[in-house]
Amino acid sequence: MAEKNRYSDEELLEFKELILKKLEKARRDYELLWADVTGSAGNDTSDTSPTFKALEEGAGTLGKEDAARLASRQLTFIKHLQGALLRIENKTYGICRVTGKLIPKERLKAVPHATTSVDGKAVANGRVDPRP
Repeated sequence: MAEKNRYSDEELLEFKELILKKLEKARRDYELLWADVTGSAGNDTSDTSPTFKALEEGAGTLGKEDAARLASRQLTFIKHLQGALLRIENKTYGICRVTGKLIPKERLKAVPHATTSVDGKAVANGRVDPRP
């Protein structure tokens, strides 16, 4: 039997549904993080006494820096998921960009925005010689 060179339309639809759910959650998480960064979440010390405000100012700054870093990572994740949706529309989703073979379903379910198989990633990172 010949090896498949792409996932079927039904399989792509399953992946699309999975990605859309992850994208929805990722956008909600990003909005929460961004609200924390901008202070629009309402969880700051602006309504507390000056004593508490002085004690919490340093921790608040560190918290906002952490939230900003997490928000940036979340935005990158969102962009990767959007790229995966585009690959689904182009019917190139699930094809390893290094080996040209299908990425196993198990990997795509765990990392739906993956563009390389485990073997392809090892080759791309220089851990495996791509020559036979």
